[in-house]
Amino acid sequence: MSGFSENDEKYQKLLEIIETNKNVRGSLIRVLHDSQEVYGYLPIEVQKVIAEGLGVPLAEVYGVVTFYAQFSVKPKGDYRVSVCLGTACYVKGSDKLLERLEEELGVSVGDCTADGRFSIEACRCIGACGLAPVFTINKDVYGKKEPDDIPGILAKYRD
Repeated sequence: MSGFSENDEKYQKLLEIIETNKNVRGSLIRVLHDSQEVYGYLPIEVQKVIAEGLGVPLAEVYGVVTFYAQFSVKPKGDYRVSVCLGTACYVKGSDKLLERLEEELGVSVGDCTADGRFSIEACRCIGACGLAPVFTINKDVYGKKEPDDIPGILAKYRD
């Protein structure tokens, strides 16, 4: 992990989180959540520090991180693009929106652009079936869009 250092502010914050919670029974998920807030994701280096600090096996930490969808082992972009692949959206062509987003951003689902600005995720129903197909960029919702709408939408975030 580039930039992981025992001398930076993030690492010191990580140690504080662990210290605050190390004697609290069942605190692993809280520690993981707070650590992800600091780093933006949970790389293996951070998981190792958490495991050592809490005195739990690394396999347990990794198992929790990879089991719950709220945790990520990959960095997320400043702009998190999430495409609904629920039934209503999929039938209306959300798979084509996803393909176009991957093409325009040059990354696959689950990945982040090299500049750290965009990441793409696929999700299940977001409860906006009437707007199908739907995707979001952070908290902005885009419904009833076509693949050709993607470049113009992304341009708003690139500027």
